[in-house]
Amino acid sequence: MANSGLQLLGFVLALVGWIATLAATVLPQWQMSSYATDNIITAVAVYKGLWMTCAWQSTGQIQCMAYYSVLNLPSSLQATRALMVVSIVLGVVSMGVAIMGMKCTHCGSDNMVTKARIAMTGGIIFIVAGLTSLVACSWYGNQIVRDFYDPLTPVNTKYEFGSAIFVGWAGAALVILGGALLSCSCPGKSGSAYGRQYPQGKPISKPPSNREYV
Repeated sequence: MANSGLQLLGFVLALVGWIATLAATVLPQWQMSSYATDNIITAVAVYKGLWMTCAWQSTGQIQCMAYYSVLNLPSSLQATRALMVVSIVLGVVSMGVAIMGMKCTHCGSDNMVTKARIAMTGGIIFIVAGLTSLVACSWYGNQIVRDFYDPLTPVNTKYEFGSAIFVGWAGAALVILGGALLSCSCPGKSGSAYGRQYPQGKPISKPPSNREYV
């Protein structure tokens, strides 16, 4: 039961991390620029994401504009897009694999050792997905820092970290942690992770020794 609980905990953590990664990919608050003017019509906050740019005005109105041209985008933004999408797809694949290999499920193979290896495979894919999103968020964050400290960048066009990039970092950490817990179900050569297997679920009785007849 301890192994089953560890698998369930790892899957839940990875699932929460995958949801956070999906939310971070959709949210437009990857980088933000805040400034205030005396004119209430001008925008007081501008947010840039992977798919659109949004402006919050002092009147409370929100205007968003999607990126219609992919080739016109910076290479760092295109790479971050691709890595986040790959991370989401790998998360979906790893969830399907992990569900088939978890001890608390009845799908997949009936051999507990085989199920343990399937769960371990799902955990490894989770780790790869988490590392992919971690690299994407770190790469994008590094670009924000470089642009912020670039002396050629105008002061009113500098951006800082938005809330979405922190959500992406947290999601990547949870996915990696959950995948690591699922990978801990790797069985040994004798299948010790799930217990020794006996035919028809019954242990093999040992032949009686000579001392029993004395």
